[in-house]
Amino acid sequence: MIRRRDILIATSTVATASLCLPTVAKGFAFHSVKPSEKITLGFIGVGKQSLGHLNKFLGNTNVEVVAVCDVVQARMDKASEMVATRYADRSKSGGYKGLKQFKDFRQLIALDGLDAVVIGTPDHWHAIPCILAARAGKHIYCEKPLTHNIAEGRVLVNEVNKAKIIFQTGSQQRSEFGGHFRRAVETIWSGRIGQVKRIRIGVGNPSIPCDLPTEEIPAGTDWDLWTGPAPMRGYNKLLCPEGVHNHFPQWRMYDEYAGGGLADMGAHHFDIAQWAIKMDKLGPVQIIPPEDRKATSGLRFLYENGIEMIHNVFEDGIKADCVFEGTEGMLLVSRNGISTRPSSILEQPLTDKDQRVMASNNHHQNWIDAIKSNSECICPAEIGHRSATVCHLGNIGYRLGRPLRWDPIAEQFKDDAEANKHCSREPRAEWKI
Repeated sequence: MIRRRDILIATSTVATASLCLPTVAKGFAFHSVKPSEKITLGFIGVGKQSLGHLNKFLGNTNVEVVAVCDVVQARMDKASEMVATRYADRSKSGGYKGLKQFKDFRQLIALDGLDAVVIGTPDHWHAIPCILAARAGKHIYCEKPLTHNIAEGRVLVNEVNKAKIIFQTGSQQRSEFGGHFRRAVETIWSGRIGQVKRIRIGVGNPSIPCDLPTEEIPAGTDWDLWTGPAPMRGYNKLLCPEGVHNHFPQWRMYDEYAGGGLADMGAHHFDIAQWAIKMDKLGPVQIIPPEDRKATSGLRFLYENGIEMIHNVFEDGIKADCVFEGTEGMLLVSRNGISTRPSSILEQPLTDKDQRVMASNNHHQNWIDAIKSNSECICPAEIGHRSATVCHLGNIGYRLGRPLRWDPIAEQFKDDAEANKHCSREPRAEWKI
């Protein structure tokens, strides 16, 4: 999507957007929020996942939801009903001025008085709204995996850093799920399992090309806008369900829009793995796929420090979302719990001398608190980009079926022009930025 020149300078502007977005001022001059003020919030995408975010933020007294955006009218109407119900008393008293609806997210971003956005779109629609929102000085909470491809991730990070806005990647495992993942990271940082040698990650298959048949576009759905920067193809309800739905659509499976199960849950679990080995701002140096070109598991990531991370291969019945194997023991962690072998490892309490992660038991509140205090979140843009990059590297490895050498500093494959073509994608003309 992004040329190498854009990666280096990240200063291009939207050529075809119908709206003129404001220039980002230095520091927090026009988008700062005083600790005593409510943060005005807009939602870009209000499908199943984002409606969950909306419900949580509606219960947060530090924010006020003022706008929603979606390509399906019924979903915007559903979100509007949720907001109206929650703010009913304030609306009667005149304390709430009402909710605005936008089909085009650029109009929402340009809304006067908007402080921040929550982006809960399909993966292929993460980077562009993030980039434009950053340029407009809006704080951002964006779902994972952060990007559709590697190159757009670097541009996104550069824009966020230049704008100096507060960014939170939706890697909720860093904050929630009983604190199991935070405890796992602290246990590993504190040397309880010795030196980590191997990590096994249990997530789904790599992505595949989309071959779904074309169906009639439902009334109230803007299919062209849903497709956005992705190649144009016919509508199918498995990609964009009609109206309001209570399931996760299948766009996650397909190359054109996402990275398969490998990236969907991988963005969570690879993130925890890299956090635990302090590689969450860098990444692997080699990607070694299985010899069987049809295999959908067994790909290995190798890090400069010698640690090996394996996709979806488990031995001796030992399985968890993340399995860490060290010189002094093993740690298994999932959303439902944490255990070690031997079990005595967890019986040793951490002390004041042991390393700790940022305190956070609510991912949304962590973002709000960071905006109020002008500080970094538990999962900022750089880390979200690096976690997504591991997923992209895995998909590229399966796709090409041969060992690859990766330079995590230059964010390029070494001496491999063919592989580097997979680091980016040319968007449809309207969405070149």
